[in-house]
Amino acid sequence: MQGFWKEHAGAGLGMLGPGADEALAPLAAPEIRQRVLIAHFFARLRHASQHYIGLPLGRAMLERWMRGKIGGRLVEDWGLPRHVLSEVMGEEALTLHVDPRKLIQEAIHAPLHVEKRPSPLAFIWDGSWDERREDLRTGSRYRLISELDQNRHRLENTARYAKLLARIETGKPWASHQQGVFLDTPEKIRHYLRVYIGFMDDMALNGFDPARGKDALDVAISREGRILKIDRGLHRLAMAQRLGLPSIPVRVRHVHRLWWERITEGAHGAEALQRVEQALRQCMPEESPGPLDEMPAPALPDDFWPEPRLPIRGNIQ
Repeated sequence: MQGFWKEHAGAGLGMLGPGADEALAPLAAPEIRQRVLIAHFFARLRHASQHYIGLPLGRAMLERWMRGKIGGRLVEDWGLPRHVLSEVMGEEALTLHVDPRKLIQEAIHAPLHVEKRPSPLAFIWDGSWDERREDLRTGSRYRLISELDQNRHRLENTARYAKLLARIETGKPWASHQQGVFLDTPEKIRHYLRVYIGFMDDMALNGFDPARGKDALDVAISREGRILKIDRGLHRLAMAQRLGLPSIPVRVRHVHRLWWERITEGAHGAEALQRVEQALRQCMPEESPGPLDEMPAPALPDDFWPEPRLPIRGNIQ
């Protein structure tokens, strides 16, 4: 890691954060360079830990389960190492294509004092997370994208602009060390918001590009075998919903244990994974509220979605 600090030792220059898109390069801010360097350092540290410790350990664990060796059952009880299982199954097996306007329910974890959260490293999740949901149509991401689309030539009218401007006026400009962005002037705010509009316009022209963006559109499978959104790629999903794209790829990252047990029927190894892959093709997005939702289901008009804007070129899937 010493080489990292030497490589980036230059002072006075802005740099993008580890989670930034190149479109944000004009906003790279020297004011937060030190924090951005720290973010890069820990991103590299996490990657190295995963590569040299997490993956080898996970591969050894999954091999025991795949071969039915002693301790394999404990590996399944823990939840199976997600990253290694993705290696074995392949991304294509865990990728589904869905109508983004039907992918409207997001899984919500219970408060920590109510229920222990499942490990993000596990493929199989226990708990009630799939019965606690929020409707993405009334969520902050879709509101943001809709407002920007409606006010693209008068961004000062959006709630996000007003909120970011208020931060400047109170002497606490919004900053993101993960992006390397420091919004300390109204023009920087407008530039930042125009980046989102640019992403959406590119999607409208070329279709959904799975390689664009730092996060895939991750989903989880409920105990009932329904697709629920989890907290990755929510802005890009909102853009696809706003545009009315007919299909987008989503990546299955977790499944509920009750669904897993029903599908695998006690099988393990390659047979269990084959059953899961086949069953995933039958999964459809969950559109109904959950029994443990904290907020009532929103009453939305039949014409809630705007008219679709189909891509002019490119692969819409």
